[in-house]
Amino acid sequence: MSLPKTLAEDVARNLVMVARLIDEDPEEAYAYARIALRLASRVAAVREAAGFAAYATQKYAEALAEFRASRRMTGSVDLWPVMADCERGLGRPERAMAMAGEPEVQKLDKAGQVEMRLVAAGARRDMGQIDAAIVTLQSPELASSSVQPWTPRLRYAYADALLEAGREDEAREWFGKALEADKDGSTDASDRLAALDGVEFVDVLGDDESAEADAADEVAPGGPDREDDVRDDADLDDGVDEDEDDQDGSSDGSVKV
Repeated sequence: MSLPKTLAEDVARNLVMVARLIDEDPEEAYAYARIALRLASRVAAVREAAGFAAYATQKYAEALAEFRASRRMTGSVDLWPVMADCERGLGRPERAMAMAGEPEVQKLDKAGQVEMRLVAAGARRDMGQIDAAIVTLQSPELASSSVQPWTPRLRYAYADALLEAGREDEAREWFGKALEADKDGSTDASDRLAALDGVEFVDVLGDDESAEADAADEVAPGGPDREDDVRDDADLDDGVDEDEDDQDGSSDGSVKV
């Protein structure tokens, strides 16, 4: 669906803010996503961005509705793993497991299939099936010595599952392997290793210095609200499709393991 130039620019500015803020300030990213959604609810990219913003703020029913809407518009299966993880977030791991066995999984690229495996293992753990979760994570991707974008998280998830199963020595080994692959610090594998080895980190700042640092952190620079910089066409009534299948549920699951 094409938009008038001015409207398209307004939507694009809001989506840029969503992408910029979703990691550091998910709630604000969500607010920008809602603006974009009001402006262009029939654009698949907007629905997808709104889904990820809702997902980041643990609004899993809303996220699932937006992902489903985007999928209906595009026919793509790329969002299948995160949709399954929303089911986990809603306290329905059995639905996530059912999705892991659907034909859509075979249409995913390698990264998507690994993500689906992580979700399925998480669902197994949600159901108390820790041994099954460990088996689910055992795969050629886990055994491979090559490092791919998904490698740190896959190894980390495996180590975490092993630790839950009481297999501490193996868990330490795999946290170490996760750390070796984690050049960007996307996991806390180093902290987990330190905890297993009984290492404690001590704050070297004195009480006065810590208090001053905390006070400095609380001071925010002044300036206009960023949302004022993004145009919101109040006269536009684009209508937002609603998914009636789900209501908000629990929020104890996520792709991040």
